[in-house]
Amino acid sequence: MILVSACLAGVRCRYDGEAGKIPLIEEWIEEGKAIAICPEQLGQLPTPRQRAEIKGGSGEDVLTGKAWVCTEGGNNITREFILGARRVLALTQALGIKRAVLKAKSPSCGYGIIYNGDFSGELVTGKGVTSALLEQHGIEIFTEENLIDLGEGETKNAFNGGRD
Repeated sequence: MILVSACLAGVRCRYDGEAGKIPLIEEWIEEGKAIAICPEQLGQLPTPRQRAEIKGGSGEDVLTGKAWVCTEGGNNITREFILGARRVLALTQALGIKRAVLKAKSPSCGYGIIYNGDFSGELVTGKGVTSALLEQHGIEIFTEENLIDLGEGETKNAFNGGRD
């Protein structure tokens, strides 16, 4: 079983109420190979909601109290992001999930690069809160950008142990 960001499976749960369908991920859901989640909704944030970014660091820093997550309007929503990340971790542990495909650049799901925290559109090296927590617990993280880079056939092989 693979954990996937719900917005990549076509669920309208992004901050702006939109989704980014990835046909391969939709196929995995239909075949029962993946389960879709939205950490921000699991953290009790509404959809739509104000954009959020991590200020003062990356997801690891949020988890240790050195950084925080805030909305474009200045509201601190760190608690909600940590709650959502912990709920996602609990789900992965309960289901024995070892791999996840999460939304690139997101303050929850981003992996490798995220927005810099000043809402300028500038990207920096880092991880979102959920991806950081999952990685700390041995979950292998990918983003939809990895899927595009690998190509559909190779990606399917990577996620099913070469049995395609």
